[in-house]
This record gives sequence, structure tokens and C-alpha cells, in this order.
Amino acid sequence: MQVVSIISTKGGVGKTTTAANLGGFAADAGLRVLLLDLDVQPTLSSYYELAHRASGGIYELLAFNERDLGQLVSRTIIAGLDLVISNDHRGELNTLLLHAPDGRLRLRHLLPILAPFYDLVLIDTQGARSVTLEMAVLASDLALSPVTPEILAARELRRGTMQLIEDIAPYRHLGIEPPPLRLLINRVHPVSSNAKLIQQALRDLFQDHEGIRVLDTVVPAIEVYPRAATRGLPVHRVEYRQPPGRVAPSALNTMRSLAGELFPAWHADLVCVSGREPSALDAGRSHGKRT
Repeated sequence: MQVVSIISTKGGVGKTTTAANLGGFAADAGLRVLLLDLDVQPTLSSYYELAHRASGGIYELLAFNERDLGQLVSRTIIAGLDLVISNDHRGELNTLLLHAPDGRLRLRHLLPILAPFYDLVLIDTQGARSVTLEMAVLASDLALSPVTPEILAARELRRGTMQLIEDIAPYRHLGIEPPPLRLLINRVHPVSSNAKLIQQALRDLFQDHEGIRVLDTVVPAIEVYPRAATRGLPVHRVEYRQPPGRVAPSALNTMRSLAGELFPAWHADLVCVSGREPSALDAGRSHGKRT
């Protein structure tokens, strides 16, 4: 099971959209995917319509160490894509975990209950420095940070997100290595020269930085992403062909490229994803093949 946290100490950079679309794409590739919504604002929890809503959610998991997945896991209408909803309506988890002896490691200790059932866990996090954000990173094999091509976003990345990775480095004494950090340049206007300059500046800045890499995939600022969110569908199902005359690639090609960079071990499954919605027979065969 691979665990990826989508992180940024700056809000509004596209964490939830990235988590939802990456999860939907991976599920269509036949992976068993679980989304964990750690954001107090439960946007990811409402992105996809639910086929089944569990009685509990992230609060029961982290506050009570609930291990009964039947009480925790909701099913979305996307075959193979499950969700633990955000239900910390009063924002109590940060305080609870701050004072708990195992606070920052609680999620890491609970993840083994998920391993038999999922190939991929994607954690959506709050856009601010918090105990739950640190907890998510410490539970992850990989951290993915979307960054918009603006100078202020680049500065916040260096000040906030990179500082977070540095601050959890002492956990190495417990045998816990900070996860590699991948930077995803998001919402890029293809014709913006300023955006291109900042993209190149980011690549140059982290070229020799151990553990941090700017992904080759760039997510364009095109209207299909909010349109897909409005429809509650993975974006690759909404746009699987590049519109004539547009410079930016299709959403399908962008998501295939992103997933391929992040999960090379599943390349053979990822390249087979098309824009069509998998049939029930396809989904049954695909999701039954993994152990």
C-alpha cells in the first residue's frame, strides 16, 4: 500500500482537486483507492456522490482509534474509490492530537488496518500548518505539493511547506524518514510568460535539492477542472480528447502523465485508462485482481 499526502501550508493551490482527480484516475486504472479527508472544510468529502455513507469518519478514526472499517469508510459512486469523510466539524482534532502522546504518529500507527484492502491512500490536508498536517506527512511514503506559478506561492512554498519537512526531520531518531517531496506546478496559463519564468525558477531552485523534485507534468489552467468538480466526476472522464486549437493537452493525458510520474510501478495499469466510464464487468475484473 502506498500512502501519499497532498500538502501545502498555503490554501487555494488545488490540493483537493488534485486528490479527487488523482484518486478517480487511479481507481479507473484498477487500483483500490482510499481518500482520507483531513481538511476541516470537507470539500473532498463532497466532491463525489456517495453510494454508501458510513456512520463515522476521520474524527472516529483519529479521536477514538476506531478500527472497524465498516464504521469509517464510505463508498463513492466511482468503482474502487472509497472515502473517509471529514467530520471534525468543530475543529477539535488538532487540539486533541497536540496533547496526545502519540498525536503526530497516530495515523501512521493506524494505517496497517488499511493495508489489506487498498493499494493507494491519498490524504487531503488543511492549507495551514497544523498537527494534523504534520501527522499526515509522517504517515506518508510520498508528499505531493501543488504550487501555482506565482511568486508569492513560490515564497510560501519555501517558507511553509519546506520548513514543515525540515521540522519533522528529528523523527529520523525513531526510524521515520521524512517522505520525498514532489512539487506539482498547477493552474498554469500556457501563454503566460510570467508563469513560465516562475516554472523555470522553481525547477532551477530545487534541481540539486535532495528529496525534492519538481514534476515534469504541469496542470494547465483550463475550465474543464471546475466543470468536472461541478459534475462530481474525475476530470479525465469529462475531457479525454484535446480540443482543436488548444495548446494545453487533454485532461486525460495530463492525469495519465501525473499518475505515471508518481506511481511508475503501476505504469501498465495507468496507460490503459481511457475517458470512458468503466463498465461494471471491467471494474469487477480489475478490482478483484489485487491482493
